[in-house]
Amino acid sequence: MQLTLYTDYSLRVLVYLGLKGDDLATITEIADHFGISRNHLVKVVHNLANHDFIQTVRGKGGGMRLARSPDLVNIGDVVRHTEPNFNIVECFDMDNQGCSITPICKLKGALHRASRSFLGVLDEYTLADVLQNRDELSRIIFMENTGTRSS
Repeated sequence: MQLTLYTDYSLRVLVYLGLKGDDLATITEIADHFGISRNHLVKVVHNLANHDFIQTVRGKGGGMRLARSPDLVNIGDVVRHTEPNFNIVECFDMDNQGCSITPICKLKGALHRASRSFLGVLDEYTLADVLQNRDELSRIIFMENTGTRSS
């Protein structure tokens, strides 16, 4: 299974904000750091705010921060709210079932179970778990922002 870039970017935003703590970060700041399209990141941030993962502050000096403590941001929940679907094979899509063996296929059940297991493992982790190496992450993220980025 491969997660979409949308989910990848959502997780990166959360990691970045988790490192910032209560300090605000801007979309431009995060987009520049990760080399992500600002327009694409606007959509990601909007979705994260709609699902109460982040809080946005409008106006001059505005930005965004986590809406809750990192230990309350479940990675499985983030993935469920950012992935458009979990159709890992064609027959999972109710509107596009071109496979002739779908009605009797036993593989479909195994793939459903694998997908549930994948999400079950992600449910065991929070953003706090991802931020356990906070010092190392901060050195990489914030040193790179000062122009000392190594390629």
